[in-house]
Amino acid sequence: MKVYAVIDTNVFVSALLSKNADAATVQVFDAVMDGEITPLYHEDILREYEEVLGRDKFHFLDETIQLLLNAVKRYGIRVYPQPTGELLADMDDLIFYEVVMEKREDDAYLVTGNQKHYPVRDFIVTPAEMMEIIRKEA
Repeated sequence: MKVYAVIDTNVFVSALLSKNADAATVQVFDAVMDGEITPLYHEDILREYEEVLGRDKFHFLDETIQLLLNAVKRYGIRVYPQPTGELLADMDDLIFYEVVMEKREDDAYLVTGNQKHYPVRDFIVTPAEMMEIIRKEA
């Protein structure tokens, strides 16, 4: 069974910074790379990934950033969402929310480490919750 998910930038940042291969964020990253999670994206999301991951403070290699971006584009689904009219605490996160809302008929999830940035919804999950969903689906 395919699991569709919008992956918030903070999940990828945490995964790439982690020294713990068992960390939930690393498991989500691996699930994207292994095809267990089909990432949902929009060009604005790709731009945010590239901008945030490219920040000097993280010291991520350009090759690592490109690997991630290419994997999202190759294995993911580009989504052109309709405006939801939702007001979020951080409106920069709106595109992530609108993409997941556009694919809710496919039981899509939004995976984030910052749930307080979004409304409380059962499809907005932490990385650990996402991995539990994947385990239950298997």
